[in-house]
Amino acid sequence: MTDERPKTAYELAMERLARKDQDAGGASRPLTDAQKAAIAEARQLHQSRVAEREILHQAALRKASSHEEVDQLNEALRRDMDRLAGDRDRKIAQIRGEKVSQAE
Repeated sequence: MTDERPKTAYELAMERLARKDQDAGGASRPLTDAQKAAIAEARQLHQSRVAEREILHQAALRKASSHEEVDQLNEALRRDMDRLAGDRDRKIAQIRGEKVSQAE
């Protein structure tokens, strides 16, 4: 007897992505254990850098003396978070063997 339960939104999204990859000519290759470990390490490194940056941001906010300074600190945090996320995504794409563009 087959599983007749409705598919979750996650399962539907994954199917759409798989079809999109196949239509674009991308071959679906399973990741090796070494690639999985390297991706997990890249994500862990990203999380630790984000946590470090947030701690530094909170310390700087406590010392801020004006709304303008707070706004500048928040903008700097946003830029750093975007940069860290981009670094992580590029590293993961590189591990997967995908073409990495530098213009992101």
